[in-house]
Amino acid sequence: MSLPFNIAIDGHSSCGKSTIAKAVASKYGMRYIDTGAMYRAVTLYCMRNTIIINKEVDLAKLLNVLDKIIINFTFNTTTKRSETILNGENIEQIIRGFEVSDNVSIIAQIQQVREKLIASQQEIGRQGNVVMDGRDIGTKVFPDAKLKLFVTASAEIRAQRRYDELQKKGEKVTFEDVLGNLTLRDDHDTNREINPLIQAKDAILIDNSDLSIQKQNALIDDLITDKLSE
Repeated sequence: MSLPFNIAIDGHSSCGKSTIAKAVASKYGMRYIDTGAMYRAVTLYCMRNTIIINKEVDLAKLLNVLDKIIINFTFNTTTKRSETILNGENIEQIIRGFEVSDNVSIIAQIQQVREKLIASQQEIGRQGNVVMDGRDIGTKVFPDAKLKLFVTASAEIRAQRRYDELQKKGEKVTFEDVLGNLTLRDDHDTNREINPLIQAKDAILIDNSDLSIQKQNALIDDLITDKLSE
């Protein structure tokens, strides 16, 4: 089964957007695009090429190489998940680390970066049957999406989820570090001048602070069913 429309999912860092998007994509045969991974890929490129040092960006250097940053996605048939490719290299695991997380909101504020990635995201969306998650999908990338969700949870709960995830990967980081990083990213996301994180007027708010994944998925299935019947 596929859906005759796109789904836009926005929300704060570590609120479970990708978990929702992956579940929807799997159940309804949709293409899933993690836009956050695209910004992480650009961030990793900048870190590797000394474009960002101590959270300071050499903008002239970045703009000079921006067209050389090619981001694609591949489907892993073993894990059944989409993985991020940067200039031919699979970087899916690398970009999920704390160091990239600590720098990505800085890169995501840069207008030229956003313009490049949004154009790519919109091109993908024209194909239809896409579920995409990020910070400005319902407001900028897919303003005409038939179903828009805005997902959130308390900062402490989101930080605990992220901390647990990093611990499982063996990263040495404290809960306080994760909470501080998450709070800073929230501030950057909601207060940046270009396409800040806000709830679209027609987006449905989902606070999953106290929702199990099962209840959350059931709620979203009901929303999709309602849209299909319109």
